[in-house]
Amino acid sequence: MSAVSGLVRVMERAARKAGTRLRRDFGEVEHLQVSRKGPADFVSKADQAAERTIWDELRAARPGWGFLMEEGGEILGDEDKPRFIVDPLDGTSNFLHGIPHFAISIAAQEPRLDGNKKINGGWGDVVAGIVYQPITDESFWAEKTRGAWLQDRRLRVSARRHLDESLIATGIPFSGRGDMGEWTRIYHAIGPEVAGIRRFGAASLDLAWVAAGRFDGYWESALKPWDSAAGCLLVREAGGFVSDYQGRSQPICDETVLAGNDGLHSKLHKLVAGTMKPAARAPAR
Repeated sequence: MSAVSGLVRVMERAARKAGTRLRRDFGEVEHLQVSRKGPADFVSKADQAAERTIWDELRAARPGWGFLMEEGGEILGDEDKPRFIVDPLDGTSNFLHGIPHFAISIAAQEPRLDGNKKINGGWGDVVAGIVYQPITDESFWAEKTRGAWLQDRRLRVSARRHLDESLIATGIPFSGRGDMGEWTRIYHAIGPEVAGIRRFGAASLDLAWVAAGRFDGYWESALKPWDSAAGCLLVREAGGFVSDYQGRSQPICDETVLAGNDGLHSKLHKLVAGTMKPAARAPAR
């Protein structure tokens, strides 16, 4: 087993503390007071309380670090220090409907060494990440160059090489988020080629499950950094590939995400690329 670093211990402690409260609140889900923040974006008191718990824990353990949080937005830290990227409750709709499939996602991202703010907002690699599933008490974690783990068990992406043997996860657009036309084109390209497609409603867990070999591949668009930062690192450290739909590898692939092992990723990318609309041609001069 890889020795767990101090950073991962700090992140896991924060996730587990917040997870204890989420489990309790999930048991009382029918009593939650739910507010509507925007189109198809429901926020509960449980979500807000979990984020506050995580923020308090991480801020005390790593003074001066910045934060990018789903609810609290961006909180700038010292310029030369990393930041935490936090989703306190990924799978909010599942949670509010009493479906026990949700997670806490925390990632640590370093500033760019060259300080160039024009590239990825001045942020570089994600160096550590954790996806914690409170109901199952599963802690998926990874560190750059040190592998991906489920508790103390090393993770590897699926070894399947053929699409017709593969189970692929996705996220389906919903009111106010995502492009249903684009998703439908991709589904029609991938669906007939694979053994099955699943939509479970928590992007961080989808990616963690790709890292664990439970899913063989994954695609989704219209994500945010807090949805994908930890999960993308998990897949990469488990020997998989993550890119956007154009095949480009980014520190955080959030607008579009395509993940799988090396062989399946290339096959999925070929299918996805075939659905993309050609760029509009420049007008004749």
